[in-house]
Amino acid sequence: MLRADQLLSRFGFCSRRESSAWLHAERLSAAGVIIDRPEKRIDPTSVLVDGKPLEFPEGMLLAYHKPTGVTCSHNPSEAPLIYDILPPAWMRRQPPPETIGRLDKETSGLILLTDNGAFVHRWSSPRHETAKTYEVTVDADIPPDLVAIFASGTLLLDGESKPCRPATLTLTSPRTATVRLLEGRYHQVRRMFAAHSLTVTRLHRSGVGALTLDGIPEGTWREVQPVDIDGP
Repeated sequence: MLRADQLLSRFGFCSRRESSAWLHAERLSAAGVIIDRPEKRIDPTSVLVDGKPLEFPEGMLLAYHKPTGVTCSHNPSEAPLIYDILPPAWMRRQPPPETIGRLDKETSGLILLTDNGAFVHRWSSPRHETAKTYEVTVDADIPPDLVAIFASGTLLLDGESKPCRPATLTLTSPRTATVRLLEGRYHQVRRMFAAHSLTVTRLHRSGVGALTLDGIPEGTWREVQPVDIDGP
């Protein structure tokens, strides 16, 4: 339950200071009753603003199929930004949606967005062991013994002293593979191959946990539920 003035601010309609004008204009209702007092506590799932229900009244969790060239950043110098693609009304929410982790500009694929801080922690913390699956193309043939090296838990990235956790490498052709990771270090997939003199020329994240991009065309998103990621 939220106060009426908190709700209008939380969902990006106006500031709490401006909420009195919205309420006086009878723009907010719940269960068919006009709400005109800022202190009135109401359930977001029952609210209408200007006759329309709230978007994502219980919080936002989206799966977005990111194209290459789009940056998971708020820095205008790195445009185009993923946040510029989202509807402006979503970015006025308090808090606004954030990506769960990042994909670099030249990596395409599945990225989650949420306005729920608990979800960010749930699927980005190494302790939760949420698998990420990538489709990889490199610039030379992949040595078959790299499968065992990735799985060994001994692979060291340049500049680091702690080895990577065991990862699953499945060769799909001489120069393509699927990689499944349980951690998410900076540019990890690219650096794992670079440690063996291979340059990644294409990188695509195809899954997070149990969730895949099935039914999500590039450049679009859809709402998902935690069970879609965690599995049944």
